[in-house]
Amino acid sequence: MMRPYFACARHLMRLLAALLCATLAACATTTPASLPPIFNDSDFVPAAAIDASQVFALDDAMRQYVQTQVRHAARNGNPRLALYEALYDKSRLKLEYDAAMTRNARETFEARSGNCMSLVIMTAALAHELGLQVRYQEVLGEESWSRSGDMYFVAGHVNLVLGQRLGENPNNYDTKGLLVIDFLPSGDVAGYRTREISEATVLAMYMNNRAAETMSEGQLDQAYWWARAALLQDPSFSGAYNTLGVIQFRHGDLAQARRTLAHALMRAPDNTVLLSNLAQALEASGMPDEALPLRRRLLALQPQPPFHYFNLGKAAMQRNDYVQAIQLFSREIARDPYYHEFHFWLAQAYARLGQLEQAGKQLELAMDNSTTRGDHTVYAAKLQRLRAITH
Repeated sequence: MMRPYFACARHLMRLLAALLCATLAACATTTPASLPPIFNDSDFVPAAAIDASQVFALDDAMRQYVQTQVRHAARNGNPRLALYEALYDKSRLKLEYDAAMTRNARETFEARSGNCMSLVIMTAALAHELGLQVRYQEVLGEESWSRSGDMYFVAGHVNLVLGQRLGENPNNYDTKGLLVIDFLPSGDVAGYRTREISEATVLAMYMNNRAAETMSEGQLDQAYWWARAALLQDPSFSGAYNTLGVIQFRHGDLAQARRTLAHALMRAPDNTVLLSNLAQALEASGMPDEALPLRRRLLALQPQPPFHYFNLGKAAMQRNDYVQAIQLFSREIARDPYYHEFHFWLAQAYARLGQLEQAGKQLELAMDNSTTRGDHTVYAAKLQRLRAITH
């Protein structure tokens, strides 16, 4: 199963997965020397133009919000704290988490919702309008998995740090005044390790997310241009190489997919996602002998891949072995307690055995950990029906 790479979420998600160009045709004429020959533009139909300058762009409604809700509150205080309070006060901006798609700053502000990448981009845009210094951080060790149809996604997490106003102290940051903005629950961020990333990398992550999202919708041409734009924005961002390789694989460009994934694997030789994807591309190309050492390496690094016990649990459900299914789903939840679908399937297994109270608890967890409004609505409706039966 090919795996793309998403930037952002558990409650916030990164897909396994431009530059400043007015059209894709213009974009196709400029390839940085640091990039290997991995693009096959002629095999993909030009799609909607990608303009990096629009990712952080504000509209009049956002500027008015900054003026009336943030600057006014910060007249006699700290503008960083004023922005923080404007974001977190439910009576004001009323932000919601929704991983359905990655939005730019304007789209996120208008919808009042987004995944962590969307919310970080919107917050950074507002901070820029206030003249604040912004630093971006990738949270290390926070990867989680999800799936959409026959595609599996690995997800990471980013946040941002607000510094002092530009010009107040141009030589260094006032470390006492730094303020972390993170859209994970506060209990989840204690003690995490971070790595500072550039705004170019954030743009690449955004574009990579859009590539993975459009690919999952079957829009391979648009997905290709998003992935290409991500690599033009930041040629060092390895996630976009993987996404591009998966797109090429699904498009039937096997030789190009092998080349892209092999290049990415040279940069990250122990990356299990790349090992799996390149092995699959080699096998699909009739090269099983070349894939075998990759499979062996993958097995040594990851004896039980993500969703291993979940898939076994679903097979047990098909055999009507609900006791075994409960054991297997529980083992998968022990590895990733925050993925909503695991709890949903465990709820079904309990329900088949008539253990409706346990089923209800798992449906509540599925609803609480859902990452889109659609999933939340589905689980809420199922929970309501179950409660109607039991009361």
